[in-house]
Amino acid sequence: MNFDWCPGIREACSHWRDAPMLQQTFEELERALAEDNDACIDSAKAIVEVICQIILQELDSPSNPVRPVEALPTFGAWMSAAVRALKLGDIRHNGFQKLVSQHRKLTDALGDLRNDAGTASHGREGFLQRLSVHHRRAAVLSADAIVTFLHQAYLEAELDLVRTREPYERFGHLHELIDAHVSLQADVDEEGFLTIDVTLPSGDVLPLRVEASRLLYQLDRDAFVEALNAARGAPAAVVEQDELQGEE
Repeated sequence: MNFDWCPGIREACSHWRDAPMLQQTFEELERALAEDNDACIDSAKAIVEVICQIILQELDSPSNPVRPVEALPTFGAWMSAAVRALKLGDIRHNGFQKLVSQHRKLTDALGDLRNDAGTASHGREGFLQRLSVHHRRAAVLSADAIVTFLHQAYLEAELDLVRTREPYERFGHLHELIDAHVSLQADVDEEGFLTIDVTLPSGDVLPLRVEASRLLYQLDRDAFVEALNAARGAPAAVVEQDELQGEE
């Protein structure tokens, strides 16, 4: 087996490439598939659950949360919560609602298969026979169908731009709109801070004041590290002289 069986999982994991736990689980799935190991069932199920939690982190409303409240939510509870956060139940079409229901049933079936046959999450009787490739393929294909369904719905969802962890590149059309109508004027104040006046189409001005460290940290981590190394090597006497001049 290989990743030709799970293109939707591969695409979703590429989209959320900055999510460490998702990437680790994806690597576990990759190894298990390459080795034809039954643990791919555990990893496939875990990827679905991690993606459900990512969707909830992005879309769950603080004022009306749908995230499961149990200490140890079931697999089905995570899936149902993700579907509610995506507002898929708001689409009033009988055929679509049946499709949503079938994905939920598929989730339950994948969870049952993992509980019965998964090897990575709990110990099993040592002389049980390995599953066939058909079992493993069914599990991975099922997980891929669920992940594709959730991920594509997520890509069409309206995100909270204040809270989202999505990268800057995700919102290119919004950046073009702002850049076409908003102007900037920048200067450096007497304390060495970058000051920026953001002029809106209405004429209102949003003032920003940014330290060099914050600017580098947010925009260019390599430049931040280079500046940090240079600062560590700067003569201490220079700093002391500046402080004495400030006191005078």
